Amino acid sequence: MRFLFCFWIFFTFSVSVFSQDGFQFETDKTKITIPFQLINNLIFIPINVNGVELNFLLDTGVEETILLSLDDKEGLNFNNVEKIKLRGLGMEESIEGLRSNDNVLSVKELVDKHHNLYIVLDQSFNFSTHIGIPVNGIIGYSFFKNNLLEINYDKKKLFVYNDTKKIQKKINRHYTGIPISIERNKPYAQAWVTMNDKEIAAKLLLDIGNSDALWLFQDVSSEIKVPEKSFDDFLGKGFSGDVLGKRTRISNFRLGTFEFKNPIIAMPDLNSVKSVSMVENRVGSIGGEIFKRFSVIVDYKNKQLFFAKSNHFDLPFQYNRSGIELQNEGMQWVQETVPLKTINLIENTFDENGNKVDTNFKYKFSLKPIYTIANIRKDSPAERCGLRKGDVIITINKMQGYKYSLQEINEILKSEDGKWLNFEIERNSQILKFRFQLKSIL
Repeated sequence: MRFLFCFWIFFTFSVSVFSQDGFQFETDKTKITIPFQLINNLIFIPINVNGVELNFLLDTGVEETILLSLDDKEGLNFNNVEKIKLRGLGMEESIEGLRSNDNVLSVKELVDKHHNLYIVLDQSFNFSTHIGIPVNGIIGYSFFKNNLLEINYDKKKLFVYNDTKKIQKKINRHYTGIPISIERNKPYAQAWVTMNDKEIAAKLLLDIGNSDALWLFQDVSSEIKVPEKSFDDFLGKGFSGDVLGKRTRISNFRLGTFEFKNPIIAMPDLNSVKSVSMVENRVGSIGGEIFKRFSVIVDYKNKQLFFAKSNHFDLPFQYNRSGIELQNEGMQWVQETVPLKTINLIENTFDENGNKVDTNFKYKFSLKPIYTIANIRKDSPAERCGLRKGDVIITINKMQGYKYSLQEINEILKSEDGKWLNFEIERNSQILKFRFQLKSIL
């Protein structure tokens, strides 16, 4: 399923931006392996910032390194701090932030000793709740610009190479290359989309920080129009709030020699992207739903990307048929029983009333997530059955909601057409039950 909270930010600064050295090898190794978490097509890696480990979204769609959600990171200090103004996706007014120069960032044996950070002070810009894990920031260009980097979606590992000659044989044997351009420190490629039976050339941002397959901007080209079969949807979140637009299918998408039939795409409305400073001729983005179907080698220095099909290449394109967007609202203490692996020395145990007591388990209390409905699509199956924004999830198909990860629930919401879902929720201290059937409208 597409990621339901595509956090895509563009910045303008009240001060000039200095160049960064980027990440360098501090080892004799020719390859560094970095495991990552893959959640809803997005990549998350741990990076040490001035001695404190933080969790970052890896995103080719951003130029600068952005920090947010730091309220629980005691002992984290920044160097050379000054106030700046930030402006983001769909945002009319700028907000205050901080810029910090000459910070030390490291992951494994990769180190950047002169890293600039941009810090969002408003803690309401916290997208951890929409992902289900803590996320402290977003990192982009500086992580990619110096080194050859392989993203293996099947193995959930990054491979950073110091010896490009050694990896060249692997590239030539297994990968197909496409040329890219680096503009404003972001990668772009030429692709082709087929709409209304016409194939259209499309200059697209290569954006692994966007979980959808494709974004095409409405009305930026006379040839790119919203197909008749579409629906209004929540596409992501920017500084000013929700990013809205249309969700639809196109008949074909082609990137180099690779073709995808009937992909589901998003088409943000003009209000959501009016504050974005576009590079010339750009009409949209390629996102994680496409990238996850490959193993990808990123080569910024030589302006190329290389692709080899992964195990996910032929997966069908799905979307959230329910209309529900969930978030992790917090944590709760839950009492659970745990079986004991012991040998009973006494055959039977009885309580004071003479009732037999099972001594083969004990109770424990664990912190578990609380899920609430963050958004609900108008006229969706969930809305029509009576579910509302703010409802607290108790059970899904008779299983306690806290036993699922947020991604597991999202997978349920993209289930096959016709599947029935049963929700038990809490609303205004009342427990209510709802039942609805998933229906495809594309």
